[in-house]
Amino acid sequence: MPKGLLEHVNISVTDPDRSAALLERLCGWKERWRGPSMLGGRTIHVGTERQYVALYTGDQVKGDFAKGAPLNHVALEVDDLAAAEGVVKEAGLEPFGHGDYEPGERFYFFDWDGIEWEVVSYE
Repeated sequence: MPKGLLEHVNISVTDPDRSAALLERLCGWKERWRGPSMLGGRTIHVGTERQYVALYTGDQVKGDFAKGAPLNHVALEVDDLAAAEGVVKEAGLEPFGHGDYEPGERFYFFDWDGIEWEVVSYE
């Protein structure tokens, strides 16, 4: 049976520069690429050498996305949950849903576009 790895996810945001800056601070990631999208608009790839988040925007991207339509949340693993929560708060976003249950601790936040993010630590 083949083994898989999530290589990237592509999400629409109203301000990819702002979203990229948040992910870089939150996860210690780097910008991998930026440029025009094949669909029109533009995209920034931010992540590691092997995995990344593609942040797309175009004229049709209006933000204010409804939770669960179709995405429930994107989860990010960090090694310092308290520091990550500080980054989220510094960005003017509000952490909620704190939990400490197997297999790790976590909190959630909605970004400026209404996308829900989970931040988890197994440390």
